[in-house]
Amino acid sequence: MHVTGRNLPQLLGDARRWFEDALLAALEAAGEVHVSPTQAGLFAVLDEQGTTVSELARRMGVTRQTAHQAVHGLVAAGLLEQVPDPSSGRQRLIRRTEEGARTHRRAERVLRRVEQELADRIGEQTVHALRAALELPWGSPPVLAPPKQN
Repeated sequence: MHVTGRNLPQLLGDARRWFEDALLAALEAAGEVHVSPTQAGLFAVLDEQGTTVSELARRMGVTRQTAHQAVHGLVAAGLLEQVPDPSSGRQRLIRRTEEGARTHRRAERVLRRVEQELADRIGEQTVHALRAALELPWGSPPVLAPPKQN
């Protein structure tokens, strides 16, 4: 077993980037519109019926401005559209266009293939165990006392 000494959040971040890099490269090779990692992340947290920019920012863990910039780029690329929110006269919902939905379906197929490639590399049981651990409910993040000073 290869041990790097890195903490779990760093390793999880590396794993996310591995999937993201594979996804973006496959979409680019297929001739899809180029999207940034932030834009790809936005697509992943978007509800089918639409989502507000504020909610997208919260789900992505970014500022509202960052989410708005990602939305703007995807609207310009024809992958997203803004529509009035029927529950609020002031807000707008962001949702996939027909082209955006097609691209999203392609991305989901690519991610299934990338996951299978990972299973081929590290073993089906390992991927299954990883998925099972990540799907368990972890509860709220703990509030820990500060570490004692030596």
